[in-house]
Amino acid sequence: MDNASARNLWGDFLDAHLEYASEPAPKVIHFCDNQKDADVCADLVKKNIKRATSHSLLGLQMRNEKLPKIGDFAIVTDWKGDAQSVIRTVQVKLIPYFAIREEHAKLEGEGDKTLNHWQKTHWDYYTRELQEFGKAPIDSMIVVFEQFEKLFAR
Repeated sequence: MDNASARNLWGDFLDAHLEYASEPAPKVIHFCDNQKDADVCADLVKKNIKRATSHSLLGLQMRNEKLPKIGDFAIVTDWKGDAQSVIRTVQVKLIPYFAIREEHAKLEGEGDKTLNHWQKTHWDYYTRELQEFGKAPIDSMIVVFEQFEKLFAR
């Protein structure tokens, strides 16, 4: 783990939770593709408001990233890389974009937590994300809906 802040947070977490001492070092992540949203999301995770995220399956595939799986740990940072929380994946579902519902938006906890807000912000994000690969989102695209629990925060 290259990020000293994340390494320190993981160490503090392990000191408080020795039952996870044999876990490999988790991935270090931030949400979103801009500082304002990344910092807001990191804070929402700390407050236990944001409890899910939605990846585009195509984006993960184009970047050769593995699908999240139940039990995965991650350290959430703000945009600058300052570690904020330790999370663990508790559920992963593959859902067509058009089948995302209000309850999914509420679990993500962003904006006004409505489906309309979720659809607008995620469509815009997926458009930016896929554009670099010469692709565009479509209504039937698969979303990897990842639900997580916050285990530790500073």
